[in-house]
Amino acid sequence: MLENKLDGMPPSLQAPPLLPDAWGGDRALRESVNFHLGDEAFSFAVPELSRVGETATAPATLALAARAESEPPKLVPYAPWGERMDEIIVSDAYTELGKIGIRAGVTALPYEDTDYAAKARIVWAALLHMWGPSSALYSCPVAMTDGAARTLLLHGDLDDIGVVGRLTSRDPATAWTSGQWMTETTGGSDVSRTGTVARREEGGSWRLYGTKWFTSATTSEMALTLARPEGASDGSRGLALFRIHRMLDDGHRNAITVRRLKDKLGTRALPTAELELEGALAYPVGDPLDGGGVRRIATMLNITRIHNALGATGALGRGLAWARAHAEVREAFGSRLAQLPAHRATLADLAVDHAASLALTMRCCDLMGRIEHGSASDGEVALLRGLTPITKLATGRWSIAGVTEAMEAIGGVGYCEDSTIPALVRNTHVIPIWEGTTNVMALDFLRAVVRVDALSVLIEDANEALARCKHPLLEAPVHETKAALRLLEERARIDDAEAAAGQARSFAVGVAAAYACARLCLQGEWASSRGDLRTIAAATRLAERGLVPAPAPSHLELAMDEELSTL
Repeated sequence: MLENKLDGMPPSLQAPPLLPDAWGGDRALRESVNFHLGDEAFSFAVPELSRVGETATAPATLALAARAESEPPKLVPYAPWGERMDEIIVSDAYTELGKIGIRAGVTALPYEDTDYAAKARIVWAALLHMWGPSSALYSCPVAMTDGAARTLLLHGDLDDIGVVGRLTSRDPATAWTSGQWMTETTGGSDVSRTGTVARREEGGSWRLYGTKWFTSATTSEMALTLARPEGASDGSRGLALFRIHRMLDDGHRNAITVRRLKDKLGTRALPTAELELEGALAYPVGDPLDGGGVRRIATMLNITRIHNALGATGALGRGLAWARAHAEVREAFGSRLAQLPAHRATLADLAVDHAASLALTMRCCDLMGRIEHGSASDGEVALLRGLTPITKLATGRWSIAGVTEAMEAIGGVGYCEDSTIPALVRNTHVIPIWEGTTNVMALDFLRAVVRVDALSVLIEDANEALARCKHPLLEAPVHETKAALRLLEERARIDDAEAAAGQARSFAVGVAAAYACARLCLQGEWASSRGDLRTIAAATRLAERGLVPAPAPSHLELAMDEELSTL
């Protein structure tokens, strides 16, 4: 009772959980970064990552995030005297969270000349892992900004490249963010049905006409979008990529009307809108008549999908951190939750999912950095092509299950809005939808298997990792992972395209889990040489839970409740 009085707490109330700083309190993240960077670069990165970790979970930052969530964007279509303005007002707390990230380099770091070189993406990934869950989804425009910057560098002209300096700045006063306007009423994933028309004027400038049905980060200064030049062929081959600015050089708004803001389940601080392009001035990225728009925007999509996976991993890590913090202070049945075997088992499985997600996302970031610096082999390029969709797919599924489990572990208070846990759960639910649903990613992985032999490359890389694992405690997970890889090879021997598509989801999930286990075994071998067996334990648990899901249902008639002639 004396302790409660000293703490300022009535004896009938429990102490609130204290969220640890996002760097010092996340051993799995620190180990993963160290494993990928090596000791020398890691020691150089620690002060920077430690500062961001402390800021990300500081009470003032968490208060900004909570306020941003409670102050959703507002659309002001008209000025007081009737002039059309279509201004979207966002919370100043949301803007301030963005400034924290911009100064930390959540977009800039991979584009800077640092001693990290190709490993810069590892440090960058850690920054996003910590800052993202505290950003009220400002991480969304950051993802698209990164994708736009890389796309313009690879495919743009001098004017496009000049914009990159704004997109990759650490100065909030000059930094821009970018949107990605792809989704139309005809569908999201099937871009071949894009209806936006691009018309070339006599002076050579281009104007866009059409409706963009779902555009996030609509307050960004610019966006990349697809449109079909007049006279171009139907389908995806006729599409061109354009850079479009919200405001014109003379300070007037571009011919873009905001039809309405979207009322979403989550991501409430982030402005998402329906837009009407009414002759909006736009700048082609590359030759608009060569039919290469989809190929160019793929650069952006691949990067934003890795951002998506980092968002999933960060959300899962944050949910686990909250659940652990609660378990340290909550008493039940005469003990702290952290001491109860049933609760410890739940948190242990959450920790395994977090470790597996980190293994996949950090491997993607390592490969991406090598490709961007020109040091990747052809095999590594193919590896990332196959790994990106299954990483996005698996981490999205694990994160939704994980943050929901964390809410349950916290109990009734976690279901209340002022705990901020419901916002974490809601925001995580967009992850498997944004940038391609689970099925879209699974089918994209099948395309990578056909086009670049991605499955063979993934299995070879996984087996090479397993061959380096010599610790006796790794014998079981190594054996199980090798068996899973053999089973997946057998399942891949399907000649019928329709049957393969039906099996795509369970197949892709299995490849992701098996590859993650192989990477955890390799990291566990490294960590064991330093006296730490926890990653070996994570790999062991991941393997014993089963790496390859059951095949897809054989009776697809159940999907629409159709008649079955035989069983």
